Formats: sequence, structure tokens, C-alpha cells
Amino acid sequence: MELNIIHLYPDLLNLYGDTGNVKCLKKRAEDRGIKVNIYNFSDDENKPDLDNGDLFFMGGGSDRSQQLVYKDFLKYKNKFRELIDKQKVVLAVCGGYQLLGAEYIDKDGNELPGLNILDYDSKSGKGKRIIGNIIIESTLDITPKTIVGFENHGGRTYSKYEPLGDVLSGYGNNDNDKKEGVVYKNFIGTYLHGPILPKNPHLADYLILKALKNKYDIDSLDPLDDSIEIKAHQKTIKLYG
Repeated sequence: MELNIIHLYPDLLNLYGDTGNVKCLKKRAEDRGIKVNIYNFSDDENKPDLDNGDLFFMGGGSDRSQQLVYKDFLKYKNKFRELIDKQKVVLAVCGGYQLLGAEYIDKDGNELPGLNILDYDSKSGKGKRIIGNIIIESTLDITPKTIVGFENHGGRTYSKYEPLGDVLSGYGNNDNDKKEGVVYKNFIGTYLHGPILPKNPHLADYLILKALKNKYDIDSLDPLDDSIEIKAHQKTIKLYG
């Protein structure tokens, strides 16, 4: 089996160690004997064909970086929306999560366009950032149900999609609804950094399995020894739960 991961704009969207998510996916797949090919999709002429991707990752970045990505990725947005609707697996974190929505309203009330691939909006917290450890109870079919991470974002996202989870400790999408992230088909948007996947191996495997099921129609992955990762996961819950 072979897994093609397309890392979207790794040179521009890589705050808070988000590249660690791609490294985690690669390691967990290879530990099962699965060949992994990683293709970087960025602001140059040598872009990989999006149709060849099985799993896509987009990280967070500064406002300036997001603007550069917006200008470049705008011409690919219809193709990317089509891939999401075809059940391709996507994980978008923080700035990448915001960028794929309809718009971002800054602290002065200016409406900045998003790629409008998914129908949710983000608004500035007018200087007040949401920072800290976060624990959620996920809506996904995963065990354990908890997902842990670290959030650091000025924007607040408002969505009618199913959330990634209910907030047990922390904030999540915004100051009000105690929901975190967005799930639409096999797309996951989230504010959880850390990076999110190493402390949540069950979420990493969920993404890998969804991608391989699309490609090979498999229903399970060989188990790995996750004792160290689960200890880190449980330690976070003990400290901040």
C-alpha cells in the first residue's frame, strides 16, 4: 500500500511546529509497512497534482502568510472543494482552518475574503488572544474520545457544521459555544496546535485509515505500541482537565 500526503504551503504555514503532524502521519504509516510519499504544494511552478493526493495537510501562519497563500491557492479552490466533496482526507489547523472558510473580519471590521471552500466565518477577537491547553470530547468514532492540544488564536470561528468536539477545558472555536473545530465529510478544521497528532495517535490513525479506505477499501490498521503517546495524552488531561 502507498499513501500520498500533500503538504500545502509548508514554507508559509508552519507556526507552532505544525510540520510535526506530517512527520507523525508518515511515521505511523511506515511503521505498518505502508510506503509514504510527501509532496509539498507551495507558491512555485512545480506543484504536485492535487488529484494524486490521498491526505492533505494545511497548517497555521501569520496574517501576511495567509494572504500570500490566498492569492496563490485561489485558482485551485474549486478543485480542492471538489476533492473534499469526494471524501478526500484533509486536516487544516488554525490559520489554514480560517483560510478555507468564507471570510475573516479583522479588528477594525474590515471583511477579508477567505477561499470560501467551506461555509463558516471567523472574526477577530479585537486584540484578545485565546491561549492555553485544551481538551475536547470528540464527535468522531475514535477511542479514546478525548483529543488534547494547545490553542493560540486571535480569531473566533462560527460554524453550523458538526464540530470536531465539545470543549471540556479551554475555549475552542470562540468564546461562547464551547465547540471546537469543524467536521465535514473527511475534512477536519481545528485550532489545536502542539502539534495535534503526536499526542493523539488515535486521531492520526483515523486520518490514515480514512485515506487508505478511500484508496484500497480497507477497514482496519495494524495496531502499534502507543504507550508513550497515550501517557502524554493522559498527562495533559490530568494537568488541565
